[in-house]
Order: sequence, then structure tokens, then C-alpha cells
Amino acid sequence: MISAIGADVVRLSDGWTVSTTPPGLHAVPPDDDSVRDALPAMVPGTLAGALERVGLFDRTRPESLENLDAWYRVTLSEPPGAAILRFEGLATIAEVFLNGERILESQSMFESHDVPVVLTGADRLVICFRAIGPHLERKGPRARWRPKMMRSQGLRMLRTTALGFMPGWCPDVVAVGPWRPVSLIRPAPFRIGDLVLHSRLDSDGTGQLSLSFSTDRLPDQPMLLACAGRTAELERHPDGRWTADLRLPGIAPWWPLSHGTPALHAVTLTIDGVVHDLGRTGFRRIDIDRGRDGRDFALIVNGERIFCRGAVWTTADIVDLPGTRAAYEPLLRQVAEAGMNMIRVGGTMAYETRDFFELCDELGILVWQDLMLANFDYSVADEPLMIHVKTELSQLLARHAASPSLAILCGGSEMHQQAAMLGLPERIWRTELTRDLLPELCAAMLPGLAYVENSPSGGAQPFFPSEGVAHYYGVGAYLRPLEDARRANLRFAAECLAFSNVPDTETLDAHLPVPAVHDPRWKARVPRDPGASWDFEDVRDHYLALLCGEDPARLRREDVARYLALSRAASAEVMEATLGEWRRPGSTANGALVWTLKDLLPGAGWGLIDATGRPKSVWYALKRAFRPVQVLLSDEGTNGLDVHVINETAVPKSLVLDLACLRDGRTSVVSGRRELTLAPRTSQTLATTDLFGAFFDTTYAYRFGPPAHDVTVAWLKDAATGAVLAEAFDFPAGRTAALHDAEIEVTLERLDAGIWALDLFTDRLAQSISIACDGYRKSDDGFHLAPGMKKRVVLEPIAQNGADRLPEGSVASIGSRRNMRF
Repeated sequence: MISAIGADVVRLSDGWTVSTTPPGLHAVPPDDDSVRDALPAMVPGTLAGALERVGLFDRTRPESLENLDAWYRVTLSEPPGAAILRFEGLATIAEVFLNGERILESQSMFESHDVPVVLTGADRLVICFRAIGPHLERKGPRARWRPKMMRSQGLRMLRTTALGFMPGWCPDVVAVGPWRPVSLIRPAPFRIGDLVLHSRLDSDGTGQLSLSFSTDRLPDQPMLLACAGRTAELERHPDGRWTADLRLPGIAPWWPLSHGTPALHAVTLTIDGVVHDLGRTGFRRIDIDRGRDGRDFALIVNGERIFCRGAVWTTADIVDLPGTRAAYEPLLRQVAEAGMNMIRVGGTMAYETRDFFELCDELGILVWQDLMLANFDYSVADEPLMIHVKTELSQLLARHAASPSLAILCGGSEMHQQAAMLGLPERIWRTELTRDLLPELCAAMLPGLAYVENSPSGGAQPFFPSEGVAHYYGVGAYLRPLEDARRANLRFAAECLAFSNVPDTETLDAHLPVPAVHDPRWKARVPRDPGASWDFEDVRDHYLALLCGEDPARLRREDVARYLALSRAASAEVMEATLGEWRRPGSTANGALVWTLKDLLPGAGWGLIDATGRPKSVWYALKRAFRPVQVLLSDEGTNGLDVHVINETAVPKSLVLDLACLRDGRTSVVSGRRELTLAPRTSQTLATTDLFGAFFDTTYAYRFGPPAHDVTVAWLKDAATGAVLAEAFDFPAGRTAALHDAEIEVTLERLDAGIWALDLFTDRLAQSISIACDGYRKSDDGFHLAPGMKKRVVLEPIAQNGADRLPEGSVASIGSRRNMRF
């Protein structure tokens, strides 16, 4: 690939039209006079997006685009002469014509192409995206297993996204069109190709920066690579490539946001006295610790063991599949705000762009990158397929080699699991592709990048959670009790905790105004596994009954509003409790990524964030669960209640720990306090009786008479300011025994232009307080509030035009029928 350094680059984004024809009707572009249905088209973009913008496509009821040829056209008004046309992504079977001559055939959605051309000054560029329907019917090498989740087995023969092919998971919106940019490049006189910039951190804290590229001429002056005030001169090797290795002792390292500062450093290349910007990079060292017995899986960043937490990425938009900073930034900032330090791009999705990785670099978010291989039996004997896989892997690594956020490369999703669950032996499902071919390519291209064979993988069966990488749904789809989170001895969950998460009322009223649960349109948005007799709403209902002591079926009939409120609370409680168990010192767990970050359509989908970008109750729960300075409570049975204090930050913390056991949610029957200082990246566990100074049955394990209390509350405070940094709640007799008709006092205060604060105070314990305030974003929601403690929730306007409007809304808790207006 030709580098854009010093080149004149023009994005060909304007003036495009698109029309459709039956498949195979035209072998070459039809005359313009015969095209009568041409529509304006956005490039980069998709056919579905072009149709949707003129009202001819509905993402909630998508019509098939698989059996159409789509013709994209644009007239170029560029000066004549030699140039390069760059196509960064064509979905999926594409032919490119310039002035009627075919200049490119592309068979993969995931590859970029550079095509040398000579422009005349009056040029016509046409891209035909051939119907993929006929290709899905083609036969390939015999498959040893067939996944049920894909609606077309022919998908394994195409290099295209699985989005749109997974019934019950996402709408049938198939990617067609120039989904990544099309550019015209006139290279600089000093032409650079196949440039790779790679950064890493040695164990002694020295940064290593490597640059390599090819060129067709010799420079007049020495070429210099520069970073952080140091330079290295490039040298020419016998193979014609130029390289430089720059050592940077004592460089500020890049850390994930939970553990430090994601330090980035500018990099430049000087050629013939001209300084060219190569962007920014960071220096970090990532290792995988598999333990003495080889069964563990933990990420070690810069020598520190990291508890990885976050979510699985889907896409910023299911129709357009955008790759711009503007599309990514709101979502990734919510990832960072929630304290997530990792995002996984799964093998059923699509590769994201440099903008995605640059934002993750800036925000301190580690990226677990699957290759786009999922569930199928991909044969290494299929030579054309393997050529495509090798090409996309090489381009992927070259594109992101300098991104410190790229933490793990994984050979794909659930291929091992799919075959193993069908009863096939390891010699069948542990394939040469993920075991040998892909790691060898990765090691040759980007030495030191952590590689994982498949997700999940590692145990006697690849899906057992007690070894290696798991997809853990014990708590969740398999309806196991919350205690299973400890019993499973989880090591690392690359997926977990999938629930049908209910959005806020504001989103439902605006985008899905139908009777909840009972309407077919509601059910169509609830995720399900193909062929299963249940869906993920049934999963959520199971835990609603378990935690709230109510019959979901009866609630749906008699009080839908309460059913939805308890549904939001149940998902949030399960996730917060499970992540608390896994973050507990002494837990075997080293990471957990929730399935998924964002919904694809408005409704009760898997997402922590709804399709409009609004956080759900579960996002707020995880924001509390992921605090780097944290307090946790764990029921240890007859050993009593333990309190765990965690400091993951790079600085010591002087803290005050307060603990109280409350009767009837208001009266303290026993309390304790402890001042402590936690060194950076350390934790401490204490028995609650040590804080009380005497025995007290905090877990109600000994049962000497009726329970003396219904909730234990722990507050972790900053010793200097008294500010509450974190809090935790334990319910010895269950959450239903601690549901109280609390009276919540609400005070509204203006903080700044358009920004307000709600100060909440309660007379007794209030569980799962929800705040409804249309047009405003809340800093917290779904939290518990103990008496005597003020809780401040900041409200920020979602739209700029609502900044001067006085917020109006309500506050409620699940233990009370009161609805406090403000």
C-alpha cells in the first residue's frame, strides 16, 4: 500500500449516485440514459443507508438486498495524469470500472486496494456490487460442522460481516456498498509504500519505536525518525527497505484508564528536510499469564496484573456501518466514563477503522481484536479463502501496529465451541488455521502482540470457564444462581451476562411506543438463540423473580410500569453483584466483557447503551462496579461478611471505611470505622467483625432468633475531604426483605449553564432509585441510597437547544409507590 505521507489525497465522497438492477443483468456499466432510479449516495456508506434516507428501506423490517446488483457512479473533475485510486473497503463482491474499463475485482469486504490509473480530466468511476445471493448458494470444501446461528451456511465462503445473517441477534441488514472511503492519491515525488510503525515497551521501561517502509528513490539527505525529543537515522537494507529503531529510555508509558495515564507521544519522519507527521503512539508491554498450571488467563500490562472489564462492540450503526471519529466518539467516551478498560471487537462484527483505535489510544481503552472468523469450519485447504484471510490480517496489523490500545489478536469467535458442543473431538475443532497459521503470521508481522487461539478456548472443553478464556453465561442464559459466579472458578470471560436490557421510558416512548412484552413489535426486538424455546427476556424474568420476589407474568398483566422498573433493576443488580464477586480479592477471575455494548435497534436488546445512544440501567450499574477505587462486600457464610477495598490507581489513597448494619432500613444496630492507606494497585480484605470489635451475625448464618438487620452498608470515603468514593450493600435476608416505602427528598440546584444537580436524601433505605428526566443525561441511576447520606446526581442536557430549560421529571424507588416530582 502507498503511504499518504507527502501525497495529495482527495476523498471522493461527493456526487455519488446508486441504482439497482437484477443480478447479472449487466456485465458492464449500463448507459446513463437507461438508469432511471438513481439515488443520491453517501460514500463511505451502504446501499441500505442510501435507500433509508429516501424512505425506501426500514431497518426494523428490512427487505433483502442480497439479490440485487448495486451500481455506484461518480464523475471525477480531477486534473489529468497518473494517480492511484484507493478503495479501503468494498462490501462485498465488487467490480470497479474507470471510463468503462474494469480496473479491479474485489472478493472481500475487509481488504483495501490501491489501483494505479491515468486520468483524462473527464472521468467516470463506476463500482458494481454484485448480488451476494448466488454466492451464498455456492458449495465449498465439505464442512465438518454447521452452525445453527447463521441463516446461510454459504457465509463461510464469503469475506463479509456476519451482521445481517444472525436471526434473533440482529436485523437482516446486509452490508452492500463502499462502506469505507474511496480516495484519489497523487503520490509525493518521494513515494513511500508498505509503511509499518511499531511501538513497544521493554521490561526496563525503555520505549522501542520501529519504522519500516519501501521507496523507489534515494533521499538527498538522511531520513530521521523522531519521538519524545530523540531521533534515529533510517538505514537502507539489501532488500530495498528502509528501517529505523529508536530507543527511548524512561519514556512515560501508556496505561489503560483504570490504572494510570494513557500517555501518547508524537512521531515524525523527516525526508529531505521536510517533517512529516506520523501521528501519535504509546509504549506499553502486554503479556498473558497462564499460571503455573497453564490454566489461568490474565493480562499483564507494564508488569501489572490488570482486571479487564468492559463490553463487546457491535457497530456504531447497523445500516451505515460508519468508521468516522464522529460516529465512534460518543460511544467510546461512554465506555471510558463507565470505567471500562477493554472493548472486544468480536468475530461476528466487522473491522473498525484507525479513528476507532486512535480514540481507544487517547481514552486508555484496551482492544481485544477478533479476526472476522466465527462459528464456521474454515478450511485451510480453501486456498482463495486463506489468501483473503492472510491479506486482511496483514493490512489490519500494518494499520494498527503503533496503536497501544491493540492488546490482543484472537483467531476468531466460537469455532472451537461450536464444534465441541456438537460432540466433535479436539482433533476436529482445534484447527490448523487458529493453532498454527494465524499465530505464525501474527508473530512475523507484529512480534510481541498477544495472540489467543479462539474465543473461548483453553480447557478440557473450550467453553469450560475454569480454564483459559470463557464465554460465561452460567449467571444469565443458563439460569444459574448468583453463587455460580464464584463456583465456576472463572478465569477470563470474553463474553458474559447477556440479558434483554430494558431502555429508559424516554427511548421507548419515542422509538417503540407499543405495549411492552405483549406486542409482537416488542418481542421482535428481544434477542433469542435460533431454535431455542426461550428468549433473553425469559432470562431476565427468571432473575426478576429471584431477586424481587414477584411473579413476572402477573406483573406484565397487571402493572406493566412496575414490571419494567423491576426488569431494569434486576438486570442491573445481577450485573453489579456478579462483577463485584469477580473483582473480589481472592477471586480467580481476571476479566469480564459484557455482551454487548450497544443495541442495534430500539428495544430491550442486549446493549448496555440503547440504539439511540442513551445509557440503560445496566450501564450505570457497571459504572459503579468498575470504579478503580472500590469497596465490596462478600457473604462468606459462617465466616461472616468480608469487606474488600481496592485501589487500582497509580497513587496511594488515604481512606476512611464506614460500615453500618441497619434494621428496617433506617436504624443502625452496629457500626464500625477504619482509617487505612492503600498503596497503588493494591487491595485489602477485612472481616466486618474486626470493624465492629465484637461478633455480630452480619450474614445471618447462625440464625439465633429473627434477623437483627436487613441491610449492611459500607461507605469508602476520601480521608481528606470526606467525599464518598464508593459504597456497597449486602442483604442478609434477600433484597425483598429490605424493600421499604422510603420518602425521598429532592432538591434541584443549578450548577452551570444548562447543568443541574439533583440532591437526594431518604429517611430509610431506598433500593434501585430511578430518575426520569426527558432531555437530560444523568450521572447515575438505579442506585441504592441509605438514610443519612446525600446523593448528588448531575443532569446535563442531551441537546444544546434544551440547555436553558428547567429540568422536570420524577424520582422513584422499587420499594415504594411514591413518585417524587421535581
